[in-house]
Amino acid sequence: MDSKPFETPVVVELGHVGKYRQIRSTREAAECLMTVWPLNRGPRHRDALDTCLKVLEGYRSTADARRALIEAAKESEVLVPDDRLLDSKLH
Repeated sequence: MDSKPFETPVVVELGHVGKYRQIRSTREAAECLMTVWPLNRGPRHRDALDTCLKVLEGYRSTADARRALIEAAKESEVLVPDDRLLDSKLH
């Protein structure tokens, strides 16, 4: 199954401050949402996971998955804004 790559990665800060992770595909997003996502999960987390699974099954677009992931990251306060990335090292 195709991993459904994103046009532009989504960067999140998981684990501890300064530990950034680039999520480059729908498959990686789904795995991240299921395994290492913070405990402060809400409805956007569920929506993002559902959207990612539908994309992997061929029913939605990768753009939908990327948008849903960004909303979930905002909800959990782990989205790294682009301006913070300029001087930071990604892991």
